[in-house]
Amino acid sequence: MDDVSTPTEATPENAGNSVVSASGIPADELARLTDDIVSALKTVYDPEIPADIYELGLVYKIDVEDDRSVKIDMTLTAPGCPVAGEMPGWVENAVGAVEGVSGVEVNMTFDPPWTPDRMSEEAQVAVGWY
Repeated sequence: MDDVSTPTEATPENAGNSVVSASGIPADELARLTDDIVSALKTVYDPEIPADIYELGLVYKIDVEDDRSVKIDMTLTAPGCPVAGEMPGWVENAVGAVEGVSGVEVNMTFDPPWTPDRMSEEAQVAVGWY
């Protein structure tokens, strides 16, 4: 990633997720943090779907600040999702455990609404759609 201050291009590999970062973090540390944050997000699953929230495309944006705090914009498969009250805490706990992360803020949004088009190929395989 040459310019870490702009979102990554949406590709099937990142399922439409984007990472934005402050430029005050050395590139090698930012790369490690980003990889570790994504790995942490991949440990959080929607209990009704056998795929993690990152591959489902529920994570819209990850913003790593100069102070290494992380802001995450994400959604749910539906506004009335039974885990709507719990999911942000699961994400905060998973990302907060990443070495070097100083804090986590999760912002739930339903704009744009989630659609299955946001799912990666891996998630489509997991749910039997591919």
